[in-house]
Amino acid sequence: MEELPRGSHFQRLDQARVRRSTAELQTWIRDRFPDRTLWEVCGELGALVDEVALRDGLNQRRIRAARMLSRLAVVLVVAFLTGTVGLAVLDLVRGGQFQAVDFLPLLETIINTSVFGGLAVLFLLAVPERMERARILRVLHRLRSLAHVIDMHQLTKIPGRDELASADLGAYLEQCSEMLSLVGKTAALFAEDTTDGDVLDAVEGIEALTSDMARKVWQKIAIIQPD
Repeated sequence: MEELPRGSHFQRLDQARVRRSTAELQTWIRDRFPDRTLWEVCGELGALVDEVALRDGLNQRRIRAARMLSRLAVVLVVAFLTGTVGLAVLDLVRGGQFQAVDFLPLLETIINTSVFGGLAVLFLLAVPERMERARILRVLHRLRSLAHVIDMHQLTKIPGRDELASADLGAYLEQCSEMLSLVGKTAALFAEDTTDGDVLDAVEGIEALTSDMARKVWQKIAIIQPD
């Protein structure tokens, strides 16, 4: 089997294609069921797909600005701590003659400075990543909520008890299933360029949730279309 080239587009989800599929699904639902609010729910999903594009928009510029500021703060912290140690050494040298025991305060200063300085640097460098993680987790939470909204739309559609004809009911349920699949694909878009454990766990949870919901939808469809 021929090996796919590194960076092949078959190895990544395409945000534009997911967005296009969502728009096409919304149009189909609106044309087939204009009096149902399901097509409006699909529009909400499209807006969440657009959130992925914010990586190159305003939010991403804010992240880059925060990264620059954090690096500047790191430089200032390192310069301050280096100056503190330098002053301590200078005071010791100015004292003239000194014994080995005189180095103990200097050693303590260096250790304390290194420890607190290292913690400050790690904290500052992690600020942009925490900002991006918080943004992604907020969007993923909205996706999870949207999946439950879609599930509520199909939950009340019971074969033999709904006002829709069997053919229309089957089509309606199929669109619910497709929309749940797109919710999972949208969540997966946020996992494309990250190794953050919290984000990956949230994405995996949404994919499992939507798969379970879609399976229940297809059980209903099987009852309507036994053949």
